Amino acid sequence: MQNDPRRAVATANPPFFALIESHPEPQRELTPDMTTSKAGGVPAPVPAKTRRTIALVDDDQNILTSVSMSLEAEGFEVRTYTDGEQAVKGITARPPDVAILDIKMPRMDGMELLTRLRRQSQLPVIFLTSKDDELDEVLGLRMGADDYIRKPFSQRLLIERIRALMRRKELSVEGAAPAASGEGAVVRGDLLLDPARHLCTWQGKPAQLTVTEFLILQSLAMRPGHVKNRDQLMDAAYGEHVYVDDRTIDSHIKRLRRKLKALDKDFNQIETLYGLGYRYKDK
Repeated sequence: MQNDPRRAVATANPPFFALIESHPEPQRELTPDMTTSKAGGVPAPVPAKTRRTIALVDDDQNILTSVSMSLEAEGFEVRTYTDGEQAVKGITARPPDVAILDIKMPRMDGMELLTRLRRQSQLPVIFLTSKDDELDEVLGLRMGADDYIRKPFSQRLLIERIRALMRRKELSVEGAAPAASGEGAVVRGDLLLDPARHLCTWQGKPAQLTVTEFLILQSLAMRPGHVKNRDQLMDAAYGEHVYVDDRTIDSHIKRLRRKLKALDKDFNQIETLYGLGYRYKDK
């Protein structure tokens, strides 16, 4: 596969604190129900029901403060936690729309926190990782994180990743009957994908997929027999303006297979074509 020049952009992030200057200070203090409008920096009201909530978990108070300020200026409601034990209680009691987790924290690290959250929720999760710690990135993705971003990072990049993840998220309808397929549902033999309810079943049994896993599987299942390379799956899951490397897609595929094999040990519908990509085959 030819090198994709888009990935070079991902390694050229401005330093973490440099991006703070790119968010001008508001002309007056923002209240919890206000954000900055595009016209002259004048705060504009944001209806409470439309405000998206971010859980930010990090033991570095400087990061909590600076990132919270940037996210609040973009109209998000931010709940901060300084360790995993505190976060698991708060997130369980008041689930956010997206959680941003640092990996290395005292008392309970980000990996253990993600494990506990995944027992009860498919909440979209972005990991904050060390600059060169590829092992953390791979483990995080295998454990069910939707994305990761390396420190030091551009706050603008983080905000774009959050918005992209929210755009990808299809809210499921609690208590919806799993047997019925809605408009836009994809049925491929034993597989049912219903984007409107973020519902995936195999042989009638539900598979709990993250947003990213769902979109990758949907992209493959929409055209069974057709090969999708990693760039195409990247675009389907992350959008054209988010850049991840090949091992991120591979980790999501491995996790998808593991979840579906847990429902059916003979599941082998996702094929690897070495040097080309992946394809979905009907039985």
